Amino acid sequence: MWTEERVLHWQRTGEKSSPVMVWTPEHTGRFLDHAADDRLYALFHLIAFRGLRRGEACGQRWTDTHLDAGLITVAKQLVVDGWEVYEDDPKTDAGARTIALDADTVEVLRQHRARQDEEREKWGTAWVETGRVFTRENGELLHPANVTRRFIELYEEIGLPPVRLHDLRHGAATLAHAAGADLKDIQEMLGHSSITITADTYTSLLPEADLAIAEAAARLVPRARPSRRAGWC
Repeated sequence: MWTEERVLHWQRTGEKSSPVMVWTPEHTGRFLDHAADDRLYALFHLIAFRGLRRGEACGQRWTDTHLDAGLITVAKQLVVDGWEVYEDDPKTDAGARTIALDADTVEVLRQHRARQDEEREKWGTAWVETGRVFTRENGELLHPANVTRRFIELYEEIGLPPVRLHDLRHGAATLAHAAGADLKDIQEMLGHSSITITADTYTSLLPEADLAIAEAAARLVPRARPSRRAGWC
């Protein structure tokens, strides 16, 4: 995770501590606040909080998006072959899954749909109806590589430490864990075929989120005096 010490080291040397780096919740909040007016904001929001893969988010269909129920079904993804983009099924059987949405994410998607309806009206007969939640201005499919490019542009504008777009998915897992989800819950949210994959991927990240849980648990016990006395080692 991009702790303060690791951010300082990166600022001084340009070096990342690991190929996989995850923003703190504060970093994620800064990014989302900055990106709030971008037309792809809802896509980044969905990945940051519910952990979709890039191709899954780009391929999400309105017919699989149930805002009144607060659910989305991940049923398709967009895959890049060279530079060509095509639709495919999720990576594994477990990748085809239904994910619950929090109220804020539902509202973000409602606002995004209203914006898309305005774009559809503006383009008129030139609008390309793909049925996707996230599209180009004229309704055509997004190119996943362009989504990544826009993500990098946005976080570089405010000087955030570098992460991959896929690392927003890792961040969603750490947020879910900090909120009380166990590895099985995280496996189902992310669509991993095995809980072993989830454990192997996140055991190096989740202990840092556990620190917040440990502090919160310690504060639940009322104490009449400090647990350590001055001068004790």
